Amino acid sequence: MRFDTDYIEGCHPRILERLAETNFEQEPGYGRDAYCARAAECIRAALGRPAVAVHFVPGGTQANVTVISHALRPYEGVLSPTTGHINGHETGATEARGHKVLPLPSVEAKITAEQVAAYLSHYRAMPDPEHEIAPKMVYLSQPTEQGTLYSKAELSAFREICDRYGLYLFVDGARLGYALATDANDVSLSDLADLCDAFTIGGTKVGAMFGEAIVIENPEINRDFRYAIKQNEGMLAKGRYLGLQFEALFTDDLYFENGRHGIEMASYLRDALTAMGYPFLSQSPTNQIFPILPRHEVEALEQLHAFERWEDVDADLVAVRFVTSWATRKEDLDVLIADLKRIHG
Repeated sequence: MRFDTDYIEGCHPRILERLAETNFEQEPGYGRDAYCARAAECIRAALGRPAVAVHFVPGGTQANVTVISHALRPYEGVLSPTTGHINGHETGATEARGHKVLPLPSVEAKITAEQVAAYLSHYRAMPDPEHEIAPKMVYLSQPTEQGTLYSKAELSAFREICDRYGLYLFVDGARLGYALATDANDVSLSDLADLCDAFTIGGTKVGAMFGEAIVIENPEINRDFRYAIKQNEGMLAKGRYLGLQFEALFTDDLYFENGRHGIEMASYLRDALTAMGYPFLSQSPTNQIFPILPRHEVEALEQLHAFERWEDVDADLVAVRFVTSWATRKEDLDVLIADLKRIHG
């Protein structure tokens, strides 16, 4: 069984039913259809922001590079944690479009507003700053690549620094549904709309077949944004398939229901691992879990299940990543737990 990612399964049955029911409908193309319009209104209602811009693209990398490349001038770059998805998991997509990622050291995949302020203060003090890439955006993930969370106070501090120095704040929400579902989180969708210039609401990992919603609060970024979607190859001719899925996700709280299920399954697995005495690399309250296992146990478990080796802790210990999702079944976790208990002794 696979426990290494949260997008292996297809999509939630309610979405699959809607895709089948509407298969022969004829709608305008390229996101000009009724489904995209209704999905955008559903998201605006969830945000409590009736005028915010909402766009849909097929994937998370497309969402990130489209926002970043459209918002920044050629000589501007984006500050990111070293662990940030744009820095380590997108094959240099941001830089391939001409914008340097400026990585900052992270702790449990998080950076601080103070780090950003120090970087900007140093940059502004340069006698000839035009010889360096100009930082113009801060990129964060909620939750992070290690499942950790930024609090509302932390995001507010980033907002204050960005306002002080004239930077955009962009939050990658590929797994946002799992952040919203955990009790450890105090950041709502409306808070993100208040604090960010732009952020994404991931569908691919939270029950959709594919698709990400881009929410843009800052009109500077939204200006001519559809041109950027097209140029970055993110504009589907059959765009209604994106709208249809997000309309389903934001009807009857399906998006939040999916997130809660992923968190419940993660809590169940985390409690079992804790009872077996395993320590953890990070205190992730979301759907990504990072237990530290003896190397020989990892090797034995790899013969039975698919998961990711995340980081060597030392010569004998390895941090691995288990990921739950909207589709994770308790009976599958029970098999994993039983195998771990047998290997662990």
